[in-house]
Amino acid sequence: MITIYPILTELDYSAPPVPLEAEKYFPEDTTSFGEGLLSILKKGIAYTNPSFTEAIEICICIFVAVLLIRILSTISTSTDRTHRLIGAVCISVILIQPSSTLINLGIATVEQLSDYGKLLFPILTTTLAAEGGITTSSALYIGTTIFNTILMALLSSLIVPLIYIYLALSVAYGAVGNDLVKNIKNFVKWIMTWILKITLYIFTGYMSITGIVSGTTDAATLKATKLAISGAVPVVGNIISDASESILVSAGIIKNSVGIFGLFALFSIWIGPFLKIGAHYILLKITVALCSSFADKGTGTLIKDFTGVLGILLAAVGTMCLMLLISTVCFMKGIRG
Repeated sequence: MITIYPILTELDYSAPPVPLEAEKYFPEDTTSFGEGLLSILKKGIAYTNPSFTEAIEICICIFVAVLLIRILSTISTSTDRTHRLIGAVCISVILIQPSSTLINLGIATVEQLSDYGKLLFPILTTTLAAEGGITTSSALYIGTTIFNTILMALLSSLIVPLIYIYLALSVAYGAVGNDLVKNIKNFVKWIMTWILKITLYIFTGYMSITGIVSGTTDAATLKATKLAISGAVPVVGNIISDASESILVSAGIIKNSVGIFGLFALFSIWIGPFLKIGAHYILLKITVALCSSFADKGTGTLIKDFTGVLGILLAAVGTMCLMLLISTVCFMKGIRG
């Protein structure tokens, strides 16, 4: 044991390298957790500016299309069904390609977060075990690995196919306005949101129980897990904002280098894609509000549905990142800085 311990201690400083795509967000100074986090946020906003421009252009196209369709419906003798069909086609042409790009970005981000967690947690597990937390490290590692795998499997095998089914049903409803299609569409969305909700409920419950039994998680971490499930998916902003304060307070008081580096890496992987998807989501929400006064029911609902898909993506990316953050903080609680 004496000969092994120093080797394990070296792992405190052997954090996995940051993925190439996330390097541009990683802070130069990692000595201060607060300053490092602020640096990541500033870089994220700076690099997301082109995404805001792209989102604005898309929203302008939508606004103009909805306005022209409204004018056409006023001066034309065509039926409402024809106008509805034209509206569905126009909105689909504008939004299908950007939505597909953002869906792929969301999937790739969740995969990157998952892959980095698979590199980070064995190091944290070994470090915690070397300091006497063998039972705790095993429980945390098993839990994080299982939920990491489950969420990735659910995303690739179930949620992504359901997203495309939901979009297809949304376009169909926007074109024909059939109530059966609407009910099926809403049911598909309900399934997606509850998959993420239930996964997060079970994960945070497991981590709470593990923390209580092992004695490595204090009240701040337990508060974070309770707050994490208080928001409603897909409005992931509530989940992130409610849990972030407690998580960051817990992480900020710990000086373990591999854990702090890992948190910075996770934030760096997450920040760019999250802000890019979020920019489109927010601006589409604004567009829906602006168009609500003159858009027909089918066109307005279709824009809302595309916006809802981006909300699901934000929820998936936020859920994976939140799970890894909570796991990292729980590990760090048992490791001496």
